Amino acid sequence: MIDTIEKEDNIISEEEAAQYDRQIRLWGLDAQKRLRGSRVLLVGLRGLGAEVAKNLILAGVKGLTLLDHEQVTEESRRAQFLIPVDADGKNQARASLERAQFLNPMVEVKADTDPVESKPDDFFFQFDAICLTRCSKDLMVRVDQLCASRNIKVFCGDVFGYHGYMFSDLGQEHHYVEEKPKVVKGSNEANDGPEAKKPKVDPNETTMVKKTASFCSLKEALEVDWTNEKAKSSLKRIPTDYFLLQVLLKFRTDKGRDPQPDSFGEDSHLLLQIRDDVLETMGLSSELLPNTFVSYCFSEMAPVSAVVGGVLGQEIVKALSQRDAPHRNFFFFDGLKGSGVVDYFGSK
Repeated sequence: MIDTIEKEDNIISEEEAAQYDRQIRLWGLDAQKRLRGSRVLLVGLRGLGAEVAKNLILAGVKGLTLLDHEQVTEESRRAQFLIPVDADGKNQARASLERAQFLNPMVEVKADTDPVESKPDDFFFQFDAICLTRCSKDLMVRVDQLCASRNIKVFCGDVFGYHGYMFSDLGQEHHYVEEKPKVVKGSNEANDGPEAKKPKVDPNETTMVKKTASFCSLKEALEVDWTNEKAKSSLKRIPTDYFLLQVLLKFRTDKGRDPQPDSFGEDSHLLLQIRDDVLETMGLSSELLPNTFVSYCFSEMAPVSAVVGGVLGQEIVKALSQRDAPHRNFFFFDGLKGSGVVDYFGSK
């Protein structure tokens, strides 16, 4: 649980107060203490992972474990800013460690070079939040289900060319506080008239309101029965990026990798085949995802990683600090439209 703060962590040092002064002013001392007592696992150190790591380290979590078993390539080095130019051939997590730690010496940053698939169940239980990038659908579902009974926050995210997404599962009961303008009661004096008795909002004074949000699992969010009438009625408000994600996750499962620019022709043809199969299985028309989608989902674009990583990092910070309303459950970004789409599809 993140609601309680250990006694030894109750006191913020002068150095920490100076380091996090702006944040403490923004979301309060208690929220910063919760962040300061939280440990996070980040899987995948490409462009999106680097953005998330930066945001969490600067926010001041207690510890961040960078997990990635892959080696640095020219492509991965160009995709993110934590890897030095001379790190080709080295492990991506270790190559990112020095610059990540330099961002904030107060955060304990570690590198883990094991494949995430090889980790036993209890490995994940030492963290307060887990962020999965560049992972298979099966692994993400497995980790999400493992963490559900332990109140461990789970986040998933990826960037595919011009497109990106994030998903969050904060459990059946996620408690948080939200700052609201204070309501001032009207006067009861008879001469003031009926208008004076109406509640008024004082924009100069605020109050903290405790709230609870409930989240569905990743499995539920991805395995919707689209033949159901209720689901059909909501189809128009579902971004096409939701179905694009289904296609790309299936491609990743089948090929063990994401679409590559150097095999554009072959991968484009396969993506169209997978699109037809996936949407047919869902009972939906392939026209829902036009053929042109294959031109815009290759590589990990740095600007898209920055946008999605900013949102993903912010959502993890909000969840750990228990401050402000979280997104439920998906955030999709379409770089062709130049705007993000927040969708509450899949929430309970």
